[in-house]
Amino acid sequence: MICTPICELCGIEYPVFQGGMAHISDARLAAAVSNAGGLGIITSANGDVKWLKEQLSLMDSLTDKPYGVNVMLLGRNVEEVAEAVAESKAAVVTTGAGNPSKFMKLWKGAGIIVIPVVASCAMARLVERSGADAVIAEGCESGGHVGEATTMALIPQVCDAVDIPVIAAGGIADGRGVAAAFMLGADGVQIGTRFLLAKECSISEAYKERLLKANDTSTIVTGKRLGHPVRSIKSPLSRNLAKAEYSDISDEELDKMAVGSLKAAVADGDIQHGCFLAGQIVGLVNKEQTAGEIVDEIVKDTERVLKEAQKWER
Repeated sequence: MICTPICELCGIEYPVFQGGMAHISDARLAAAVSNAGGLGIITSANGDVKWLKEQLSLMDSLTDKPYGVNVMLLGRNVEEVAEAVAESKAAVVTTGAGNPSKFMKLWKGAGIIVIPVVASCAMARLVERSGADAVIAEGCESGGHVGEATTMALIPQVCDAVDIPVIAAGGIADGRGVAAAFMLGADGVQIGTRFLLAKECSISEAYKERLLKANDTSTIVTGKRLGHPVRSIKSPLSRNLAKAEYSDISDEELDKMAVGSLKAAVADGDIQHGCFLAGQIVGLVNKEQTAGEIVDEIVKDTERVLKEAQKWER
């Protein structure tokens, strides 16, 4: 059975985190992952504190296993969100878009494990000094907001840069990816794209259909000009955004083009105006399963791959 320091730190059976995907990761999905032995994570990215509290309450009714909340530090109402998380039964907070040091005392005082998402060694060292318990090092293969470094290059460098556990993210969807992450020095993985096709995931059917039809060249990164690059499945909107980035359109107008696009994809399945976030690994995600089946398959596949790796020994 796979067991790493992350399992002990978070009180989970398997070192598999479900990514806190904006407007997507709700209590139903997160509870299913936690009940399967991984760490389910609720998003708070929309800044709706009332909705978050409702999801936290629902989470407590669906599982007695550890779970987490993802906090976007540049999101609206982040102070209220941070307080709501501190008052909850969440075992873990993952953070994105900044340094969580401002809230470290609050969360630590509530007994919450803090695990920031980082895209560089410099940020990993910074959050470690701030008191982070571990880091999620996310390569640019991931869906949503991305950095510059690939997972293959980033993980071993971050592992060498810090003395706290490292969780690998970006381009991981099966046991081969998990085993590779372990070989790079990671103590666990965070997976987003594959859980989009979990039966408990509430995204629109149109979104799921696009995922099922995607291949290895189906994603595109837009928003580099604005300093906020985002990876998504190629669509009418993403192609228009890519063209506009190299036009004389103002940054303000360019930014407005994407307003509401994620919600349009998640809730409405709007093919023309939706932003369908997904990682580069989407071509491997080719079937809908329960979250429990996904976790079980990934763990068993990882165990098989690690055992088979011994054939290279002489």
